[in-house]
Amino acid sequence: MATRLITMMVMAAASVWTLTGCDNNTETPNQASETAATALDSSIPAADQIDWSVVDSGTKPADPTNYKYPFAIDSQNVRDYAEYFDVDAATAQHNLTISMASNEALSKALDQLSETYVSHELTDGNEMTLVIHTTPNVAASRYDYVLSDDFAKGLILPILIKPDGKKGDAKAHGEMTE
Repeated sequence: MATRLITMMVMAAASVWTLTGCDNNTETPNQASETAATALDSSIPAADQIDWSVVDSGTKPADPTNYKYPFAIDSQNVRDYAEYFDVDAATAQHNLTISMASNEALSKALDQLSETYVSHELTDGNEMTLVIHTTPNVAASRYDYVLSDDFAKGLILPILIKPDGKKGDAKAHGEMTE
């Protein structure tokens, strides 16, 4: 039962992340090729910089050691996460909360990245990080986003912009595996 619950949670989160990352190519079929051509031209500077002041939530960071997490540290969800990702219960409790609220930060970053966005992922382990993969014309950067939603208010989600053009492992809508 516990394995089924964690599988359902992971699948639900992956579904949300996949939907958030969907690209509607029918509206802009030529923009992707134009972006790729721009990225290959070394005479054009790679300086598109994300403005973190626009992304900033304005929320003060909370102390994670005294934080009232929405998941009890001894709950089945926390124990399953800790076992699956081989982390301690406190890290599992923190990461579960952060992962459930991560779309807040992602949507703010995507507002600026638009056509330069390629894919994203959340790293699991001792420090959860939102890694956003972009086209090569975006400057690499890192930012500690303070979540403002009541669910995880004050918790910090590090965001890493990687201009490596890496696509995620999820299949696009309608794409089939061989």
